[in-house]
Amino acid sequence: MDHTKGLNKEQKEAVMHKNGPLLIIAGAGAGKTKTITHRILNLINSGIDPRSILAITFTNKAAKEMRERVDKLLEINNQEKPFMSTFHSLGVHILKENSRILGIIRNFTIYDKNDSKRAIKDALEEAGLDPKQYEPAKIISIISRNKGDMISLEQYQDKNKGYFTKVVSDIWKRYEMILKKENALDFDDLLVKTAFLLKNNKEVREYYQNIWQYIHIDEYQDTNKTQYEIATLLSEKHKNICCVGDIDQMIYSWRGATIENILNFEKDYPNAKVILLEQNYRSTQTILTVANRIIEKNTMRREKRLFTENEEGEKVTVYAGYDEIEEARFVADTSRDLIASNISPKEIAVLYRANFQSRALEELFLSKNVPYQILGTRFFERKEIKDILSFVRAGLNPESLVDIRRIINVPPRGIGKVSLLKILSGKETELTGAMRQRITDFRMLLLKIKEMVLKNKPSEIIKFILQESGLEKILKNGTEEDQERLENIRELVTLATKYDLLPLGDGMEKLLEDAALASDQDELEKNQEAVKLMTVHSAKGLEFDHVFIVGLEEDLFPHKKFNESEVNDEEAEEERRLFYVALTRARKKIYLTYAHMRTIFGSKKANTMSQFISDIDEELLDTDQTNSSVQTGVKAIFIDF
Repeated sequence: MDHTKGLNKEQKEAVMHKNGPLLIIAGAGAGKTKTITHRILNLINSGIDPRSILAITFTNKAAKEMRERVDKLLEINNQEKPFMSTFHSLGVHILKENSRILGIIRNFTIYDKNDSKRAIKDALEEAGLDPKQYEPAKIISIISRNKGDMISLEQYQDKNKGYFTKVVSDIWKRYEMILKKENALDFDDLLVKTAFLLKNNKEVREYYQNIWQYIHIDEYQDTNKTQYEIATLLSEKHKNICCVGDIDQMIYSWRGATIENILNFEKDYPNAKVILLEQNYRSTQTILTVANRIIEKNTMRREKRLFTENEEGEKVTVYAGYDEIEEARFVADTSRDLIASNISPKEIAVLYRANFQSRALEELFLSKNVPYQILGTRFFERKEIKDILSFVRAGLNPESLVDIRRIINVPPRGIGKVSLLKILSGKETELTGAMRQRITDFRMLLLKIKEMVLKNKPSEIIKFILQESGLEKILKNGTEEDQERLENIRELVTLATKYDLLPLGDGMEKLLEDAALASDQDELEKNQEAVKLMTVHSAKGLEFDHVFIVGLEEDLFPHKKFNESEVNDEEAEEERRLFYVALTRARKKIYLTYAHMRTIFGSKKANTMSQFISDIDEELLDTDQTNSSVQTGVKAIFIDF
């Protein structure tokens, strides 16, 4: 069977390449996943052990899709598989395998953002500082950015001076002590500790270099310094590294991503082969022409022009409303009309630059009875789900105070704040006999859970916790909201059955890991028949037939921070890349909307149309008033070119 069948010339070239560094510049919709998976298949067919192949991407959704495609191509279920995961999952894997060297327990707790904020708040209070004056979110952001750049606490202190630096340094130090005490790592630790382990331990580094001799990094433009270091160290020995990315889709500099990683690839690997994938299989030619015209204004990029053999397609519709309500009404009405014309709601997406924009959209979608789903409310972030998983985490790691604090009164056990503080500070002997008994019963439950994890399947463990904790009884006899929470926990039991197939102990460990590393896009797996509402950043990697890009006003999109008088060139180029990403999510049709007036922080603000709309050639735009289905007392304003 010819596994290169159906590939274009450039894709075949990338697939057939075997040894040495390879950079694939893959435009939006250019079939990069297909290219990577066929390349992996070609390596295996040429005699490479699948276990020697590593493929890393950024989202669980992308990693899952890659695994499924490779499995289908291999057509052998019992064959050894390549290691395919996200960067964070790779970090967890390496850290757990080397937990003894690092002096951490294998079942370490992974802090989410809320856990980190809580620990920073505790550190501030411990230092006698007011969390209202020194915002925990700001401090954790500074710590996170420095960890992403592989800057240690000591280096941060040396590099920065001043009172605020002193405060951040002190809180950072206390934060690390809290993490250590609770046998916990935060999201950034999963990467930075992995990078330092590989860098500083020759034996460990060579071990993984010998295992993974062929390395693939997807979305290379989104890597930060730590991820770059991990990729570089792992590929150092064999230099068989294949990086796939698109400079035009680099939109995460605020998260530490550095465009230099992909721009300097040929400098890092002088004998690298570079292949451009420019043929798009997703969008109409009209959409691609608009996208090409937009992005060619950027200077920090590699020249390429997307093209397609698809149809020319419809022009881009532009709509201007009087205010955000008019704008939202147009989006809701047009979505309703599309659904009425037999277009599936899940093939419609509404993209916005900032989360606050969803409020007006939600109001109108509700009033028009248009089904919608907002990306951002994650299953694993629901209170009842976090409670159940905290029971498991606390059972495996009794030092995890973040979990103890969460569940010690779930369901209510009559343990007050004063008693809780004594427990957390190791002063249980000061408690009354009755209170000590409640604590003993609680700890016995955690011990039983630990024993269950080693001997039972994940679904059975969750059923046990639900019953033995008393949660089931409380929720079953509670309010309608309690009933819904019980249903969500039962859904968790259903979800856990897929982990039942793994060896005892490993299944629950994997479930906890997946829950900790879950992302917004994982919610899309439910495949709800609803219009998707999300930020442009959240839409990266997704595609829909019909895409609305709303709020196209100067200072909103392109975005300007409130404390900035003007946007610098790098920020301006990233905003343009973000708009390019939004445009290239669409297969068939794009709607661009903006409002002449918008209420922000309680004040009405007059807006000018985004420069991005002005940059599009008039012949590609449809501004005919008959396109509008809006019927209101306020006259809608359309652009007249």
